Amino acid sequence: MLAYAPAGALAQAAYPGKPVKIVVPYPPGGAVDQVTRRIAQKLTKQTGQSFFVENKAGATGTIGASQVARAPGDGYTLLANDTTYSILPQVFKKLPWDYANDLVAVAGFNFAPTAVVVASNSPFKTLGELIAYSQAHQGKLNYGTGGAGTMPHFATESLKTASGLSATHVPYKGAGEATMALLGGSIDFQIASTPGVMGQVRGGKVRLLAVSGDQRLKALPDVPTFAQAGAPGYKVVNFTGLWAPKGTPDAVLQVLRKNIAQAMASADIQSFADDLGAVPSVLSGQAFADKLKSDARLWESVAGKLGMDKQ
Repeated sequence: MLAYAPAGALAQAAYPGKPVKIVVPYPPGGAVDQVTRRIAQKLTKQTGQSFFVENKAGATGTIGASQVARAPGDGYTLLANDTTYSILPQVFKKLPWDYANDLVAVAGFNFAPTAVVVASNSPFKTLGELIAYSQAHQGKLNYGTGGAGTMPHFATESLKTASGLSATHVPYKGAGEATMALLGGSIDFQIASTPGVMGQVRGGKVRLLAVSGDQRLKALPDVPTFAQAGAPGYKVVNFTGLWAPKGTPDAVLQVLRKNIAQAMASADIQSFADDLGAVPSVLSGQAFADKLKSDARLWESVAGKLGMDKQ
């Protein structure tokens, strides 16, 4: 009877048949790491096989991405990343893998607003105050990110264009390190995705001045949107997603997408996303690939205005 069973059905029934590694190409503690670990826990429960995270940081996420691109296309090594993935072609003259072909977009499973974050003892209570001070004191303000060419870097430069904000970039080795620099007073503000800073918000260590999106977040009803705060042209929303190596069978991709959708629809993940100030949405397959292309066009425009020299 097995000889007559459709190959795709057999592949779906068999996958996953062993632990699945998800490579996060950043240090532990950032938004991508936090969200991916929670989804991995849910996928483990749903499938009965371990989905585990391995942090492989360095070179704006290209070291980890390259490792996944070289892995067998069998669904047992996956890449987790955020909007930074769409920025990479604007940062590097040549990537260590074929960007257009070596990785397949599986699904974007979390879309998180970005926020302007200051320390709780900062004198700035509103985005308008931050912008006005920066314009009156050129060269005085610094902002931190997890590195040149990361989503927070390009997102902050996009905000500068949209609002007239003036600030100098200070790159760190990861988003978590940038947040620690903010708490220590080494930088004045940062742009971060809300999942990466909600712990500090609840601990009273940081204050959010504005969040992206059309509406205020359930978890942050007192924080205005960028439009409400005086920067209506700023539209950046971060995401977390998964990629698989080229050659991964469609049947395996469909199993992954089905399980991701099931995980995101669960009450505990919905609650987790709400608590983090995230929007628990799912984009699968072509819809996710189309979003990546749209984001790439935005970042190409930002890179052009920055006049960045590719590495």
